[in-house]
Amino acid sequence: MPVNEFNQVVAEPIPKWEPRPNPGNVTIKGKFCTIVPLDLEKHSPELFEAYQLEKDDSMWTFLAFGPYKNVDEFKESFDHRIKTTGETHFAIIDNKINKPVGQYCLRRCDAANGVVEVGCVIYSPLLKRSRTATEAHYLLAKYVFETLQYRRYEWQCNSLNKASHNAAVRMGFQFEGVHRQICVVKGRNRDTNWLSMLDHEWDLCKRAFQAWLDDSNFDADGTQLQRLQDIRASLST
Repeated sequence: MPVNEFNQVVAEPIPKWEPRPNPGNVTIKGKFCTIVPLDLEKHSPELFEAYQLEKDDSMWTFLAFGPYKNVDEFKESFDHRIKTTGETHFAIIDNKINKPVGQYCLRRCDAANGVVEVGCVIYSPLLKRSRTATEAHYLLAKYVFETLQYRRYEWQCNSLNKASHNAAVRMGFQFEGVHRQICVVKGRNRDTNWLSMLDHEWDLCKRAFQAWLDDSNFDADGTQLQRLQDIRASLST
């Protein structure tokens, strides 16, 4: 670490740093899915239908919004969110059926410092626990690090939402700590787990994603041969 003229240890400089672009309404094509800008008029009916396949409303427990009684309520909620938050929302299209099966967004964008968070992650039963689900996250992370060239990619979740926390760790996000009593959600306290992936960690995470998604990692029944986190660990040694 460098030392300045006052004999203080300071961070390494970032040569020629410039603010990064904001996320855009882009289309990202993958093998299993395509990420497209969320079009509420077009996507809302099929997204709402896909979410109705859940056996109950537990998928909405830790989210700040939902559940929704009907498609109009769903559409109105996200229309308001998009207009008031500056978030960039995407629909996840399953390439086999050419229908939206989930959604997420890029939010809390700090382009000046190259920081953005993935949020509003809603996966229907058609998407959960599938190669398509993992590819959707891979495609968005690749966009953040390689197209936008951001330095930090964040994941936040309710500290009680173990499934969300474990999903982030599986994909290579590093747990940083808990912000206690950060907000009130649906009338209840929320402590928030913070996780992140950094630009210098992306190459390893990318190679692990690609190896896991490869056909050679699945047997004839579609069962994974190696876990993503195990592949990443083996690549890091």
